Amino acid sequence: MSKNLLLILTRNPELGKCKTRLASKVGDKAALEIYKFLLDKTVSFTKDLKVEKWVYYSEQVWEDDIWDKEIYKKKPQVGNDLGIRMMNAFKEGFEAGFENIIIIGSDMYHLNQSNLEEAFSNFKDHDYVVGPAEDGGYYLLGMKSLKSGLFQNKKWGTDTVLSDTLFDIKGEKVALLDEKNDVDYYEDIKDIKAFEPFLKHMKND
Repeated sequence: MSKNLLLILTRNPELGKCKTRLASKVGDKAALEIYKFLLDKTVSFTKDLKVEKWVYYSEQVWEDDIWDKEIYKKKPQVGNDLGIRMMNAFKEGFEAGFENIIIIGSDMYHLNQSNLEEAFSNFKDHDYVVGPAEDGGYYLLGMKSLKSGLFQNKKWGTDTVLSDTLFDIKGEKVALLDEKNDVDYYEDIKDIKAFEPFLKHMKND
């Protein structure tokens, strides 16, 4: 068994239920198509990673979808807010015997396999790995043992999440990765060529 585990938090791609902040500008249909595109992208840069991989679904586990069950173990997210859901996923991983665990979302366009390999390699001399997001949150969090405090007293989805998290692990050995942008708003994608096909309807406004 690999001692490394990648946790991927995902939303079931259903109309009107994903990327709601993006949808308020581009519409539900385009937001769903963009999210499916990002899910495909996430599969492309995680499937060959030489670690164990668990996918956590927001609503219910879908048996036949883009996540190949030969590669990904599928589980339901448990908890009332994002922090509890992440904490429970980490807890399950450590209880299963994994030593180095990293969690990511499924809305990263700029993440790739080598970024994740670098993140795992940081565990050689760090206890925590953090990927800062441009919006003041983080796109990746990794740890060697469960620190529940990282998932408490945070205003999820706001620009204080990263600073509050780093404050909680002040004085620890923390590896900071390059800053990247996740996709939450129209402004995050409007200038990226790959998203143009999903935004054609916007040009006519």
